[in-house]
Order: sequence, then structure tokens, then C-alpha cells
Amino acid sequence: MLNRRDSMRLAAGAAAAAMGAGAARADDRLDRLYDKSIVIDALSFAHEWDEAEYEAVKRSGYTGIVTSLDRRDLQTAIDELLTWKKRVQEFPDRYLIALEARDFDRAKREGKLTVMMNFQNATMLEGEADNVDALHALGMRCFQLTYNSRNLIGDGCLERTNAGLSDFGVEVVKRMNRLGVLVDLSHCGPQTTLDGIAFSEKPVAITHSMVEKFRPGHPRAKTDEQIKALADKGGVFGVAALGYFIGKNPGTDTTIETYADHIDYTVNLIGVEHVGLSTDYPVRGLESWITRENWYEPRLKIYKPSYDVQWPPFIPELDPPERFRNLVAVLDRRGWKTRDLERLLGGNWMRLFKDVFGR
Repeated sequence: MLNRRDSMRLAAGAAAAAMGAGAARADDRLDRLYDKSIVIDALSFAHEWDEAEYEAVKRSGYTGIVTSLDRRDLQTAIDELLTWKKRVQEFPDRYLIALEARDFDRAKREGKLTVMMNFQNATMLEGEADNVDALHALGMRCFQLTYNSRNLIGDGCLERTNAGLSDFGVEVVKRMNRLGVLVDLSHCGPQTTLDGIAFSEKPVAITHSMVEKFRPGHPRAKTDEQIKALADKGGVFGVAALGYFIGKNPGTDTTIETYADHIDYTVNLIGVEHVGLSTDYPVRGLESWITRENWYEPRLKIYKPSYDVQWPPFIPELDPPERFRNLVAVLDRRGWKTRDLERLLGGNWMRLFKDVFGR
């Protein structure tokens, strides 16, 4: 006969086993969801495209990325695009260049990583709209109108002034629309962001940013007004996972839950169909290779104090390649539905790509 204490102990053990089994079933369910989804990181790149990076790609479960290429001048941009063509020729079983939205579907079927050719500035145009045509012909499908400072198109987010698009900028946007090149406004100044949305005839993107409500005064954050205008045009807002973008003291005060807060806020503001994911760092993450000397200290010289660069810059749960799998578990606990998770992981980016440069 069991006494009361033994009965309680057995009951507690049974309850713990049931909870453990339930957690395992939830993990299996979420793994299946993630593995069948198209997963897109809308701003990622490599420390080096070596074996370590490719191993990270396999661990990530990524279907594709929008990458970041050197844009110093036109010749540099051409060289970058040709380098990627050679890389795909050398590793046809690993990589695929995204020229149409369906290339992501193909990569999912074939177990490859689709890479969209993107520049985080327009300096490579060298003041000539015709160079959009030349770079598009070589595989470019996206670029930012500005980086942090002013260029011939408009003002960046760190510029002292707040001018919008120049006449040249309007011409470039029209050319991008005609050719099927995605307009990215991530680093643009406030008025350039609004003008880019207004003058584009097609939906546009903010591939990697964060919500100004949670990061007031940060030049890289976007306001509710900007985010709503983007959604009204059919665009997609990519929430960046870089730790010091989304909060103070990454890893302590700022966690994966903070990242989820940005996502939930944006979804409540504009609808789940207009929100996507991005990192703004390599697939392998940052912790394995950056130091204060090679990463943090140079940025203190490059960026104005308002950029609020912090050390360490990453969130532990979001730094490893399995980051978005970790995020799905957080959002599932918050009550997200399967269909909405699929949209967030990559479905919304796919819809935007189809709208901009075809199936």
C-alpha cells in the first residue's frame, strides 16, 4: 500500500513525464513546420564563404538570403556579381542566384541556398541610371537607395539634414520598377524613406530595421508612420535580429523575447502579411569571430554616437545558425498560428518578390 507521500511523489513524476512528452511533441511539431517552410533571411552575408559558413548554412535551415555586396563603385559591383557567378559554378550543389521568386522554391526542393544579389547603397551607379540596367543584367535584384549618409539619390539615416529623394533618385526608382529591382529603404533617412514608398509604383522593402517605439532616437529605427506607409503600398518590413538594434545591453536586458516583441508590435500595427525576418550579420553569427578590436572599436569611429553601438552586439539565442528555429518556439508559446509562422519565415518575402520581379 502506498502512503500519501509516495502517492504524491508518483503523481508528480507522472505529471513531469507527461509535460516532458508534451514538450517533445511540441518540439517535433515545430521542427516539422520549420523544415517544410521556406525560410528567408532578408539581410545576411558571410564572414567568409568557406566551409565553416556552409556548415552554418546547413544548420540554419535557410532557403535563401538577401546578401550584401561591396558597392564602392561600378567596377567593384560588377566584380562582386561575377564572383558570385563563379562561386555558383564552383559549387552548383550548394548555391543558386535568385533571379525570380521561383528560384527559392527550386532551392527548397534541391536543398540549396538561394542568394539574392543586393547592394546596401547606390554609389555603384556612379550617377547613371543606365547602370541599373547593366547590374540587373548581371543578376542584381535589390539595392538600398542610400546607406547612412547622403548620396546622389537622397539622404541616409545619419545625415544631419532630412531631404527626400532627388530628381535623380526618382528616376532611379522608376528604372528599378521597370526592370524588376526591389527598392530597399532600410538605411534611408525619414523623408527619403517616405519618398521611396510614394514614388515607387511597386511594393518596396525595409529588409532590416527595427521599431522606433522600442528604440527611440536610434537613426536606424523606423516610425509607425513609415511602417504603415510601407504596408499600404504592399511592402514587407524585415525585423533585424542584431542585438543593439532592438534594445540595450544585448544578452541581458535585450533577449530573444525582445526580438519577438518587435515582431509582435509590427504585426499588430500592419498585419502579419507585411512582416519578415532578417539578421544583418553572417549566417554563422558574430560571436565566433568578432572581437572588440576588429568589430566594436572601428564602429565607434565610423558611426555617430546616436547609432549606440554596443558590446557585445549579439543576442545568444539569435547568434547561432539555428536562430529562427529558436524564434519559432518563442512565437509558438505566444500563440502564433502555423500559417502565420510560415508567412513570417519566408512566405511574405516570396509574395513581395513575385510582385516585384516575377514568378
